[in-house]
Amino acid sequence: MSNNNKSNQNFGGEENHSQESSISTPESRFNQTLRNVQGLLKGRSMPGKVLLTRRSDLLDHSNSQEPSLNYARSFSYNDAETSDSISKALEEAFESPSELNTNENVNKLKSSTSNVENTSKAAQKSTIGARATDSARVMKFTKVLSGTTVILEKLHELAWSGIPPYMRPDVWRLLLGYAPSNSDRREGVLRRKRLEYLDSVSQYYDIPDTERSDDEINMLRQIAVDCPRTVPDVTFFQQEQVQKSLERILYTWAIRHPASGYVQGINDLVTPFLVVFLSEYLDGTVDNWSISDLSPEKISTIEADCYWCLSKLLDGMQDHYTFAQPGIQRLVFKLKELVRRIDEPVSRHMEEQGLEFLQFAFRWFNCLLIREIPFHLISRLWDTYLAEGDALPDFLVYIFASFLLTWSDELKKLDFQELVMFLQHLPTNNWTDQELEMVLSRAFMWHSMFNSSPRHLATG
Repeated sequence: MSNNNKSNQNFGGEENHSQESSISTPESRFNQTLRNVQGLLKGRSMPGKVLLTRRSDLLDHSNSQEPSLNYARSFSYNDAETSDSISKALEEAFESPSELNTNENVNKLKSSTSNVENTSKAAQKSTIGARATDSARVMKFTKVLSGTTVILEKLHELAWSGIPPYMRPDVWRLLLGYAPSNSDRREGVLRRKRLEYLDSVSQYYDIPDTERSDDEINMLRQIAVDCPRTVPDVTFFQQEQVQKSLERILYTWAIRHPASGYVQGINDLVTPFLVVFLSEYLDGTVDNWSISDLSPEKISTIEADCYWCLSKLLDGMQDHYTFAQPGIQRLVFKLKELVRRIDEPVSRHMEEQGLEFLQFAFRWFNCLLIREIPFHLISRLWDTYLAEGDALPDFLVYIFASFLLTWSDELKKLDFQELVMFLQHLPTNNWTDQELEMVLSRAFMWHSMFNSSPRHLATG
């Protein structure tokens, strides 16, 4: 995956520099303020959207020089009338030059938050779901993608906040480094890589079992068992041809990646790619699709793109799927430590009940939440995943902490058995873009606070 700084272009869909305030404070001030505001932030559905812009964008709009690689964090909100007061309180809480003002700022934040919570839900929903197709954002994507060479750093910034659906296939291929940023080379490279996939399928998959080892036969059988279980609540994935495509992709990937081979859960990771790349050829929603409407050549092209993008994604998480999956175990430990620091009462309650984070969070990391939230939200979530680049594994810790603490109040009331049942059947069926954006917003804020002092996540 491409290496990039974590970035988030305007969550609100339009730039509003009058509301932007750069947050660039020393670690000491972060830690000092954090102790006072973390209790207000934990588990709260903040109405705003975190905004990350280049510092050069804030200072110079002339574009007369190369933009700085430094970033400035600021907060932006969709509903200016109900959120300006929170924005101002957050800015003052982080940027106040006087240590004596800390309590005053926290009180302002508490008061502002209370006011917002008393507003109607309708006022808080505004344009969150429509942001990815906002005309201003579409123009920004179009400008970046139309260049002879795509500036990947800018593309990562834009993609973090969501990608217009019809642009998603092209953007995902670029974010993952599968398609080259140089437009002159792109078509040739994609053609070559697609042919390479077909050659691999012919060499490894389209052969009789007599030419496979016992381990390969067992692996293929396991894949064949898992494919019908993939996203069972979406009928599209129950089509026989779809399952056959999944089987070819997974088996070919496993053979060509012997260090890990096939691991249960990787089948889930193919599904977002399959849906996104199918959307280039099929109209409507996945609920109405039939893969039989496509020619074998188009299916092969889609499979190849899924295969290579899966490979690029997992290249950045290799130790998540090797023996004993040490990468996932390490991130589960970090998640436990982060939750302890953000919400100590929840952490203590779970510990008192004897609940281990591995009992529920292992699946989250293994399948990247695909089994935890409605499938129609997955592509939007993965826009942010892919925009994170090589930083994704560490940022997952913050996303999953935010996800878990969505139910902070409920978790503290449950005993061990109830906790296990609740976390295995989370009430997300009716989630919309709004709930997902809240999770990502909190994750970004917490990363801004905690990542400058990473000792709290030290494994040694």
